[in-house]
Amino acid sequence: MTVDTAAPTRSSLWRRALAEFLGTALLVAIVVGSGIAAERLSADIGLQLLENSIATTLGLAVLILLFAPISGAHFNPVVSLSDFVLGRRSRTGLAPGVLALYVVVQILGGIAGALLANAMFAVPTAVATTERATPATFLAEVVATAGLVLLIVGLARTNRSVPVIAAAVGSYIGAAYWFTSSTSFANPAVTIGRVFTDTFAGIAPASALPFIAAQVIGAAVAMGLGILLFPDPPTGTPPITASPQKAPTE
Repeated sequence: MTVDTAAPTRSSLWRRALAEFLGTALLVAIVVGSGIAAERLSADIGLQLLENSIATTLGLAVLILLFAPISGAHFNPVVSLSDFVLGRRSRTGLAPGVLALYVVVQILGGIAGALLANAMFAVPTAVATTERATPATFLAEVVATAGLVLLIVGLARTNRSVPVIAAAVGSYIGAAYWFTSSTSFANPAVTIGRVFTDTFAGIAPASALPFIAAQVIGAAVAMGLGILLFPDPPTGTPPITASPQKAPTE
C-alpha cells in the first residue's frame, strides 16, 4: 500500500502527522456535525441518516484528495495497521514508529473533531449515551471494516489514481451506512471520537469497545483476503503510495 523506503525526516514526518490529525478531525467533524444538522432539520430518522451519509461520503472523498499527497490520507488506525502489516515483506509499509505516531494523532484528531462539531452547533460536550453494540452490529462492523480495508488494499495494489480511490472509498462508506446495521463506523479513531458527543452520531463507551474489536477483526480478515486476491505488484511497477515518496531535498 505504500512506498516508503527511506526514513522520513523530522519535517516530513511532522507534516504527515499533522495531515493525519487534521484529516481525522475534519472527518469526525463532518460525521458529527452533519448528524446534528440532520437531527435539527428533519424529523424522519431515515432522512436524517440519508443526510448524514451524503455529507460523510462527499466530505471523506474531499479529505482524501486533499491529504493523500502528504500522508496517504489513512485517517483510520486499522488502515495504517494494514499498511504496516502488508508492507513488511516488501519493506514498503509504515515503519513501526510511524505507525504508532499515525494511530496516536488519528485518535486525538477524532476526539478533536467531535469537540469541534459540538462547539460549532453549541452542543455541550458530553459522553455519549447511545448504546449500539449488539451481536448484529458487531458482525456488521466486521463486514464494514473488512470491505473498507479490502477496497483500499485492492485499489492501492492495482495502481489506481488518488481521485479514483477518493471516489471509491467515499462511495463505499456512504453505501455501508445503509447496508450495515451499525451504520459502518469502520474506524477506531472515529469510534473513539464519537464517544465525546451525545448527539445523533454518538456511541456510548460500553458500545465503543466491541465496535473497535470488530473493526480489528474485520481488518485482519481483509488483510488475509488482500494477500490472496492482490499479491504484491511486480518489481518495477510502482504502487499507489499511501505515504508519498520523499522529495530529494527531504
